[in-house]
Amino acid sequence: MVPKELFDLKGREIYFRAVKEIGDNIPFEVANDGDVAALAGSVSLKRNNLLGLAMGTSFIGGFVDSEGHLSNWLSELAFAPVDASPNAAVDNWSGDIGVGVQYFCQEAVIKLSGAAGISLTEYDTPAKKLKAVQKLLDQGHESAAAIFRAIGCYLGHTVPLYYDIYKADTILLLGRTVSGTGGDIILNTAQAVVRDEYPELQVELMLPDEYTRRLGQSVAAASLPEIPK
Repeated sequence: MVPKELFDLKGREIYFRAVKEIGDNIPFEVANDGDVAALAGSVSLKRNNLLGLAMGTSFIGGFVDSEGHLSNWLSELAFAPVDASPNAAVDNWSGDIGVGVQYFCQEAVIKLSGAAGISLTEYDTPAKKLKAVQKLLDQGHESAAAIFRAIGCYLGHTVPLYYDIYKADTILLLGRTVSGTGGDIILNTAQAVVRDEYPELQVELMLPDEYTRRLGQSVAAASLPEIPK
């Protein structure tokens, strides 16, 4: 944990200093990547009061309020607990147990592959391992499908927690983990869990089109800086 005094002194302005070192008069804006995910969803769907969940290399969240404004909260949901079991998975980076990064991104796919009997030892990066599982899924591999159903089940039972915090009308799924058929399985499973187990919740889970799932954050980020006229 970085002390507030040190963060205010050296951390808060780090990106401003970096841009100034590159050159003068460069338009830029500093925003949490989770907020950018939420903004991408809000723009693509033309909806506000939206929680964006980016399920990629890690797991991040961002919130666009009812007036279409970014919250600027540090919604680093990767390290927010979602599993209270004392036997929950331990995150190697933070040392915490039962946190979102273990359940909702490529780390979850890789972790579950062992239980599904899928060996990924020949692949040297997490991104390649995720692609390998997605390829098996496209080939009709049932164990690969079970991995994405498990992630969808995790998500469905976590939606009430996120709803309690954000009161979002829409939860949008983004990122490479929800690309392709796996994303459809995650969404359909999570929707079924919410419908059957938590019918009182007034929240809609959605996926954008494939382009926005993978690249929407980049487009949204590019729209943030105000270009001088």
